[in-house]
Amino acid sequence: MENLRFIRETMERAGAFTAVPGWGGILMGISALVTAAVVGPPRDSARWLTLWLVDGVIAATIAYLTMVRKARRLGSPLLTAPTRRFALAFLPPLVAGGALTGVFVQNGLMARLPGCWLLLYGAGVVTGGALSVRIVPLMGLCLMALGVAAFAAPVEWGNWFMAAGFGVLQIGFGIVIARNYGG
Repeated sequence: MENLRFIRETMERAGAFTAVPGWGGILMGISALVTAAVVGPPRDSARWLTLWLVDGVIAATIAYLTMVRKARRLGSPLLTAPTRRFALAFLPPLVAGGALTGVFVQNGLMARLPGCWLLLYGAGVVTGGALSVRIVPLMGLCLMALGVAAFAAPVEWGNWFMAAGFGVLQIGFGIVIARNYGG
Protein backbone atom coordinates (compact mmCIF):
# COMPACT_ATOMS: atom_id res chain seq x y z
CA MET A 1 0.00 0.00 0.00
CA GLU A 2 2.88 2.34 0.84
CA ASN A 3 4.43 1.71 -2.60
CA LEU A 4 1.14 2.45 -4.37
CA ARG A 5 0.76 5.72 -2.50
CA PHE A 6 4.34 6.68 -3.42
CA ILE A 7 3.71 5.85 -7.11
CA ARG A 8 0.45 7.81 -7.16
CA GLU A 9 2.04 10.85 -5.50
CA THR A 10 5.02 10.70 -7.85
CA MET A 11 2.77 10.57 -10.90
CA GLU A 12 0.69 13.47 -9.58
CA ARG A 13 3.81 15.61 -9.02
CA ALA A 14 4.99 14.86 -12.56
CA GLY A 15 1.63 15.72 -14.15
CA ALA A 16 0.77 18.86 -16.07
CA PHE A 17 -1.95 21.35 -15.23
CA THR A 18 -4.58 20.59 -17.86
CA ALA A 19 -7.58 22.57 -16.60
CA VAL A 20 -6.68 25.69 -18.64
CA PRO A 21 -10.12 26.75 -19.88
CA GLY A 22 -10.33 27.49 -23.60
CA TRP A 23 -13.97 28.56 -23.43
CA GLY A 24 -13.13 30.63 -20.37
CA GLY A 25 -10.38 32.37 -22.33
CA ILE A 26 -12.88 33.22 -25.04
CA LEU A 27 -15.31 34.69 -22.49
CA MET A 28 -12.49 36.60 -20.79
CA GLY A 29 -11.47 38.02 -24.16
CA ILE A 30 -15.00 39.13 -24.93
CA SER A 31 -15.20 40.83 -21.54
CA ALA A 32 -11.95 42.70 -22.23
CA LEU A 33 -13.15 43.83 -25.67
CA VAL A 34 -16.33 45.21 -24.12
CA THR A 35 -14.33 47.00 -21.43
CA ALA A 36 -11.91 48.44 -24.00
CA ALA A 37 -14.84 49.76 -26.03
CA VAL A 38 -16.44 51.36 -22.97
CA VAL A 39 -13.38 52.97 -21.34
CA GLY A 40 -11.40 54.23 -24.32
CA PRO A 41 -7.77 55.35 -24.19
CA PRO A 42 -5.88 55.23 -20.88
CA ARG A 43 -6.43 58.27 -18.72
CA ASP A 44 -5.39 59.27 -15.26
CA SER A 45 -8.96 58.81 -14.07
CA ALA A 46 -10.54 56.71 -11.38
CA ARG A 47 -13.23 55.60 -13.87
CA TRP A 48 -10.69 54.16 -16.34
CA LEU A 49 -8.82 52.31 -13.60
CA THR A 50 -11.97 51.09 -11.84
CA LEU A 51 -13.54 49.67 -14.99
CA TRP A 52 -10.39 47.74 -15.91
CA LEU A 53 -10.03 46.45 -12.34
CA VAL A 54 -13.67 45.34 -12.37
CA ASP A 55 -13.02 43.57 -15.67
CA GLY A 56 -10.01 41.87 -14.06
CA VAL A 57 -12.24 40.53 -11.28
CA ILE A 58 -14.79 39.38 -13.86
CA ALA A 59 -12.05 37.66 -15.88
CA ALA A 60 -10.63 35.94 -12.79
CA THR A 61 -14.11 34.72 -11.86
CA ILE A 62 -14.67 33.40 -15.38
CA ALA A 63 -11.28 31.65 -15.30
CA TYR A 64 -11.97 30.03 -11.94
CA LEU A 65 -15.50 28.87 -12.79
CA THR A 66 -14.50 27.48 -16.19
CA MET A 67 -11.45 25.71 -14.71
CA VAL A 68 -13.68 24.03 -12.14
CA ARG A 69 -16.18 23.09 -14.85
CA LYS A 70 -13.48 21.67 -17.14
CA ALA A 71 -11.87 19.67 -14.33
CA ARG A 72 -15.24 18.19 -13.34
CA ARG A 73 -16.11 17.36 -16.95
CA LEU A 74 -12.74 15.62 -17.41
CA GLY A 75 -13.19 13.81 -14.11
CA SER A 76 -9.97 15.14 -12.63
CA PRO A 77 -9.69 16.83 -9.26
CA LEU A 78 -8.73 20.49 -9.38
CA LEU A 79 -6.77 20.58 -6.13
CA THR A 80 -3.71 18.57 -7.14
CA ALA A 81 0.04 19.09 -7.07
CA PRO A 82 0.08 20.32 -10.70
CA THR A 83 -2.60 22.91 -9.85
CA ARG A 84 -0.63 24.13 -6.85
CA ARG A 85 2.55 24.39 -8.93
CA PHE A 86 0.66 26.27 -11.65
CA ALA A 87 -0.74 28.72 -9.08
CA LEU A 88 2.65 29.20 -7.41
CA ALA A 89 4.20 30.04 -10.79
CA PHE A 90 1.29 32.13 -12.11
CA LEU A 91 0.46 34.30 -9.10
CA PRO A 92 3.75 36.11 -8.28
CA PRO A 93 3.76 38.20 -11.49
CA LEU A 94 0.12 39.11 -10.82
CA VAL A 95 0.97 40.21 -7.28
CA ALA A 96 3.83 42.28 -8.73
CA GLY A 97 1.35 43.82 -11.18
CA GLY A 98 -0.94 44.74 -8.31
CA ALA A 99 1.89 46.40 -6.41
CA LEU A 100 3.10 48.25 -9.50
CA THR A 101 -0.43 49.41 -10.26
CA GLY A 102 -0.38 51.32 -6.98
CA VAL A 103 3.04 52.79 -7.79
CA PHE A 104 1.97 53.82 -11.31
CA VAL A 105 -1.22 55.44 -9.98
CA GLN A 106 0.62 57.34 -7.21
CA ASN A 107 3.17 58.66 -9.69
CA GLY A 108 0.73 59.80 -12.36
CA LEU A 109 1.66 56.97 -14.74
CA MET A 110 -1.79 55.40 -15.03
CA ALA A 111 -1.69 55.75 -18.82
CA ARG A 112 1.30 53.34 -18.81
CA LEU A 113 -0.60 50.59 -17.00
CA PRO A 114 -1.48 48.70 -20.21
CA GLY A 115 2.20 47.87 -20.77
CA CYS A 116 2.67 46.89 -17.13
CA TRP A 117 -0.43 44.71 -17.00
CA LEU A 118 0.20 42.96 -20.32
CA LEU A 119 3.85 42.32 -19.50
CA LEU A 120 3.20 40.91 -16.04
CA TYR A 121 0.08 38.94 -16.94
CA GLY A 122 2.06 37.51 -19.85
CA ALA A 123 4.91 36.61 -17.47
CA GLY A 124 2.41 34.80 -15.24
CA VAL A 125 0.98 32.93 -18.21
CA VAL A 126 4.49 31.93 -19.35
CA THR A 127 5.60 30.72 -15.91
CA GLY A 128 2.34 28.98 -15.05
CA GLY A 129 2.00 27.71 -18.60
CA ALA A 130 5.39 26.02 -18.38
CA LEU A 131 3.50 23.50 -16.23
CA SER A 132 0.58 23.21 -18.65
CA VAL A 133 -0.08 22.44 -22.29
CA ARG A 134 2.45 23.79 -24.81
CA ILE A 135 0.30 26.54 -26.27
CA VAL A 136 -0.14 28.38 -22.95
CA PRO A 137 3.46 29.68 -22.64
CA LEU A 138 3.28 30.83 -26.26
CA MET A 139 0.22 32.91 -25.39
CA GLY A 140 2.16 34.39 -22.48
CA LEU A 141 5.07 35.34 -24.72
CA CYS A 142 2.66 37.08 -27.11
CA LEU A 143 1.15 39.01 -24.18
CA MET A 144 4.62 40.00 -23.00
CA ALA A 145 5.54 41.22 -26.49
CA LEU A 146 2.39 43.36 -26.54
CA GLY A 147 3.33 44.75 -23.12
CA VAL A 148 6.77 45.77 -24.34
CA ALA A 149 5.23 47.30 -27.48
CA ALA A 150 2.70 49.19 -25.34
CA PHE A 151 5.53 50.76 -23.35
CA ALA A 152 7.26 51.80 -26.60
CA ALA A 153 4.10 53.14 -28.25
CA PRO A 154 2.32 56.43 -27.59
CA VAL A 155 0.15 56.26 -24.46
CA GLU A 156 -2.98 56.95 -26.51
CA TRP A 157 -2.60 53.50 -28.07
CA GLY A 158 -2.79 51.73 -24.71
CA ASN A 159 -6.44 50.82 -25.13
CA TRP A 160 -5.67 49.13 -28.46
CA PHE A 161 -2.97 47.06 -26.78
CA MET A 162 -5.37 46.10 -23.97
CA ALA A 163 -7.99 45.04 -26.54
CA ALA A 164 -5.39 43.12 -28.56
CA GLY A 165 -3.88 41.28 -25.58
CA PHE A 166 -6.66 40.75 -23.11
CA GLY A 167 -9.28 40.54 -25.88
CA VAL A 168 -8.10 39.22 -29.24
CA LEU A 169 -5.21 37.04 -27.98
CA GLN A 170 -7.37 35.53 -25.22
CA ILE A 171 -10.08 34.71 -27.74
CA GLY A 172 -7.67 33.32 -30.34
CA PHE A 173 -5.74 31.12 -27.94
CA GLY A 174 -9.00 30.20 -26.17
CA ILE A 175 -10.33 28.81 -29.46
CA VAL A 176 -7.15 26.76 -29.98
CA ILE A 177 -7.25 25.44 -26.41
CA ALA A 178 -10.98 24.64 -26.61
CA ARG A 179 -10.55 22.73 -29.89
CA ASN A 180 -7.31 20.90 -29.12
CA TYR A 181 -7.22 20.48 -25.34
CA GLY A 182 -10.70 19.53 -24.26
CA GLY A 183 -12.50 22.84 -23.87
